[in-house]
Amino acid sequence: MTTNPAVVAPAGDDGGEALNTQSIHTLIIGIGNSLLTDDGAGVHVIEALRKADLPDTVELVDGGTLGFALLEMVESAERLIIADAAQLDAEPGTVQSFRNQEMDVYLTSRKRSSVHEVNLLDIMSAAKFRGLMPREYALVGIQPACMDWGSEPTEAVARGVAEATRLVLDMIEEDIGQHEVPA
Repeated sequence: MTTNPAVVAPAGDDGGEALNTQSIHTLIIGIGNSLLTDDGAGVHVIEALRKADLPDTVELVDGGTLGFALLEMVESAERLIIADAAQLDAEPGTVQSFRNQEMDVYLTSRKRSSVHEVNLLDIMSAAKFRGLMPREYALVGIQPACMDWGSEPTEAVARGVAEATRLVLDMIEEDIGQHEVPA
């Protein structure tokens, strides 16, 4: 597994690590502002996944609220999973996944509750327009309860983060199973 803190400057410009834009098998991006309690749910999922034993074909990115800075990475991925706080019209901490066209419908048919949801729609639209959309993509959304200042999620969303982390791990395992060659 490789991790990327979503550094956007090319290597050498400021001494920082450049984004890996070579072909990425599975790219997992956590989106949100971790200083606004539950808005940082996606970032908390990435933090939890960093503790897991993931294959080298998986790249984790704390996308924060970067928006278009993530486009090149999205376009280089074969498979994309995004974790984010999402308005699901459900109890706080509820987790729901949207795969492929379900994600398209979710992003285009709902009123956006945050700037990063608008940016996500723009990124996905740009990748599709350029013909560089990952072959599979999913959004794992967690219903927030509170968007006030604070670095930790509410109790309900913390449970949702744990559930979303398990769901993402299941998605990774599914993908590995699909690519195993029978003996």
